Amino acid sequence: MSFEYLIDPEKGPQWQGVLPGKPVPYVLERGEGEHAMLFGDLFTVLLSGDETQNQFGIIVSDSPAGDVIPTHSHNETHETFFVLDGKVRLFFEDAEGARQSRLLTPGDFGYVPAGFAHAYQIVEDARMMGTLSGGFERFFQHMGQPTDHPTKDQPPFIPDFPRMQAAAQQHNMQFMRDFEWPEQA
Repeated sequence: MSFEYLIDPEKGPQWQGVLPGKPVPYVLERGEGEHAMLFGDLFTVLLSGDETQNQFGIIVSDSPAGDVIPTHSHNETHETFFVLDGKVRLFFEDAEGARQSRLLTPGDFGYVPAGFAHAYQIVEDARMMGTLSGGFERFFQHMGQPTDHPTKDQPPFIPDFPRMQAAAQQHNMQFMRDFEWPEQA
């Protein structure tokens, strides 16, 4: 699949019809939402910026244990990490620029404001819920592969580098190569 649709969204995957696309009340049952595979993770958009006048979006990720997600920062996106199941190590820079590492377990919460470097690692298969600044929830769909299958038990989708770059540019984020964290596995 090409990544030209990041420039012209009408040429790419369309998720209209799953979510209402405007601020109206609605309910999703278990397994419903807009699904995309990215690497071995299933990301599901439950609420997008379209439903909140671009104030925020909500996603759930179902992720296998694995490597550290590359360090990155978002110029305008605030991000939360609420662990529902499993274990997740959150790496982040604090307000003084010190590099921190915290292991999050079910019920734990982490927050990374816009502009702060961060990464995470799924230490034990995990399910997380995240709230993001409106519009950023589409990043996972733009970089990943849409799917109607609501579980992570499907072939992984490995994006090529141009697709990763295009999605990062579209969503105003930067990957930070060669960034070292304490306790990085």
